Amino acid sequence: MAVIKRQPLFPHVIELNSQARRRITCSVYLIYDDDNNWALIDLGYEDAVDDCLEIIRQLDFPFSKCVTLIASHADVDHIQGFAKAKQLLKTTVTAHADAAKPLEAGDKLMTFAEIAAQEIHLDMPTVKVDRLVKDGDRIRIGNLELEVWHTPGHTSGQLSFRLGKLLFSGDNLFRDGCVGAIDAHHGSNISDFIKSLERIRASNVEWLLPSHGPVFRKDDQLIDRTIARLESYLHMADFGTCALDWPLMDQWEKELVDGKKPG
Repeated sequence: MAVIKRQPLFPHVIELNSQARRRITCSVYLIYDDDNNWALIDLGYEDAVDDCLEIIRQLDFPFSKCVTLIASHADVDHIQGFAKAKQLLKTTVTAHADAAKPLEAGDKLMTFAEIAAQEIHLDMPTVKVDRLVKDGDRIRIGNLELEVWHTPGHTSGQLSFRLGKLLFSGDNLFRDGCVGAIDAHHGSNISDFIKSLERIRASNVEWLLPSHGPVFRKDDQLIDRTIARLESYLHMADFGTCALDWPLMDQWEKELVDGKKPG
């Protein structure tokens, strides 16, 4: 078996797309200790599993030392491959309780596997979640520990994970200031999203490792702009039932009472 040189982004952290120097799937973070105990945060689609596991094999991480597969949340583009990988690695799956429900039920709607209007019809293999984690819990990977943050908004089961000055931040924020999709059918909550971003901003983490796209240094001004944008979403019809209100309707009611004409 060919062994390739490990290219960690930070000590004890390898991102598989960066390691391969090509885009394979969503961001997949391999966290490992000095004894080669390791875990993955997310994995992506099922058709990426073979490529990811082959990279891990070539990096000389024993499959028998995979501690767990960790779901940042239960979207199909993050976890469709979990059932296959869990069987191959003979390991466990770790997730928030709100993510465990669609994972174990194979819920296509909640996981974005089924979007009929866009002709998206993906398989959503069921997988048992072996460990439920909540805010403040610790996930041990050999002699390393990830601190669990519950950061809902994009989904109710969205988790982030702190390792020292690093935060594996899921779909909370990307380098361009975008956030994970906001969708009522998906269980998104804009107010919760804002609180999660405020928590990240108030923290002393230095690097954000998102679920899509490049790793970037925490930028408070970027977060402020994103929060301001989301606060505007709370009062926009664009976001339907995810919004708190639509001020135009209040204005219209007043104009109706006042008999205001167009113009």
